[in-house]
Amino acid sequence: MSYGSNRCRERLYVLMGITLAIAIVFLLRLFYIQVIDDSYRLSADNNVLRYETQFPARGLIHDRNGKLLVYNQAAYDLMVVPKQVRKDIDTLALCRVLGISKEDFKKKMEKAKAHSYRKASIFEKQLSVETYAELQEKMHAFDGFFVQVRTLRKYPRPIAAQFLGYVGEVGKDDLERDLYYRQGDYIGIAGLERSYEYALRGQKGVKVLMVDVHNRTKGSYRNGRYDTLAVAGKSLVSTIDADLQEYAERLMCNKSGAIVAIEPATGEILALVSTPTFDPNLLVGRTRSANYAKLSLDPMRPLFNRALMSGTNPPGSTFKVLNALIGLQEGTVLETTKYPCQGGFRQGSFKMGCHPHSGPLDLRQSVQHSCNAYYGNVFKNIIEKPEEPWQGYVRWREHVSSFGIGHTYDTDLPFEHRGVLPTKERLDKLFGENRLKALNIISMGIGQGELGMTPMQLANMTAAIANRGFWYPPHLVKTIEEDTIPARFKVKQVTTIEPRFFKPVIEGMEMVFQQGGTGYRSRLDTLQMCGKTGTAQNPHGEDHSIFICFAPMHEPRIAMAVFVENGGGGSKYAAPIASLMVEKYLRDTISRPNFEKTILDADLRPMTPENQ
Repeated sequence: MSYGSNRCRERLYVLMGITLAIAIVFLLRLFYIQVIDDSYRLSADNNVLRYETQFPARGLIHDRNGKLLVYNQAAYDLMVVPKQVRKDIDTLALCRVLGISKEDFKKKMEKAKAHSYRKASIFEKQLSVETYAELQEKMHAFDGFFVQVRTLRKYPRPIAAQFLGYVGEVGKDDLERDLYYRQGDYIGIAGLERSYEYALRGQKGVKVLMVDVHNRTKGSYRNGRYDTLAVAGKSLVSTIDADLQEYAERLMCNKSGAIVAIEPATGEILALVSTPTFDPNLLVGRTRSANYAKLSLDPMRPLFNRALMSGTNPPGSTFKVLNALIGLQEGTVLETTKYPCQGGFRQGSFKMGCHPHSGPLDLRQSVQHSCNAYYGNVFKNIIEKPEEPWQGYVRWREHVSSFGIGHTYDTDLPFEHRGVLPTKERLDKLFGENRLKALNIISMGIGQGELGMTPMQLANMTAAIANRGFWYPPHLVKTIEEDTIPARFKVKQVTTIEPRFFKPVIEGMEMVFQQGGTGYRSRLDTLQMCGKTGTAQNPHGEDHSIFICFAPMHEPRIAMAVFVENGGGGSKYAAPIASLMVEKYLRDTISRPNFEKTILDADLRPMTPENQ
């Protein structure tokens, strides 16, 4: 045999070996794809499989005593995959079931196609149980359509709308910020629903279903092997006392204003009221958009949270107790110091008026009778203590700020107003650099002028006084299921006022309810309460009625601020409301039914054709 023929045979063997090796590789790969790996089968089966998102149940919200405030109810969304919709679909039959016109059908289909031609999107959301039942019977006639179950929020008691918040569809920013969400998903938009969205929302799952050519479900694909379970959201226990919240909203019916009640020892908010308010169920379901539009256009602004966002209202005479504490701390006033009052504070040609009362008064009596002359002198002496008045102001501002005024608390509700506590730089712009005089801002001594505080800040100031010099950041969530509340709510904040200076001021606040005090009409003989009336000047109408209080005097369990717009003096409406709430919370009863009826029946709304 020649050398050339051997060479040819060897090449033939090599080619045969290579061909055999390639064939074995292909066979092994085919075996792996068909027998071991399901990914290609799943891809091939996509045209007969349906991937249904399993939406988790949103976390429940309870009050501090375990009473349910928010739960879930079933809702049904009609989904569509445009590619699977037959051209000869009975459009009129589907429109009749859904209660929409043929033009609406066309618009919804165009929107679905714009979203994706091959992927499912919402065609009609939040179907009623009746519509869902009728649709299920006829679903086989509507290729490309299927129903997806989700949950909507439900409120068993129509209370606490502003702090509970509401849920709505995600916006463009939400989709870009968090890949968890898809078009048509729901997200917390306001209140606790927004602040605790990541805890409440849970985790979505998916179910893979087999469907036939008539869009009928034939069961789970491969016995649910590729399904994932939805994980329910975490439930919250709020700090709110639902019964107290409901009672407070009743007292504020037909009035505009706010109430914030705090447990002094913890900073937990017991009641947070902003009126006018609304039934939170209005912002649920298919009517949410229409109801939201009506609420937005309401001139009484029920969507506006006055408890947290009304930060430009002056605190009025309630602020005098803080000036008393600062004066004691700075040594510019003693508890025995007396000032005369001849119709108000006077300096040169300047006069700041005061209501008639006996005098001269010491510090305790100045709180009891709310003397403007006394606090004009106290404030003037604080500001003028250093060599330069602006230095006195800076020092005074540090004391005020230590009570949580002039800045936000970073609480667990969004959109909190910081109030108004002018910086030195701000006053320099008004009066010239370092040219501030006490008389320029003397009205701040009685809680007027450049000052502005939210009801939340007033309540927290009162809690700090009740605690004799410390406070915890106000918050609305007590516990989170299998989790802890943010650590910042447990950090004790200490004021710049020494505890020993609180005693005479608190005794003066207790005297407010005694004979001759500005809160005498609202006293409760069987309970030691401490309070302070306030009247905030209102250039647009009747003055605003303000009251702060805490009780019991020793070992206080509740501190609050009440703000009633156009309510006149603090003793007229705000003090009675606060007194009734204290009795309700501490005694769970009302011993003064006629007194209560007067407040419940009071209507302070502006006269309109609707309420005439």
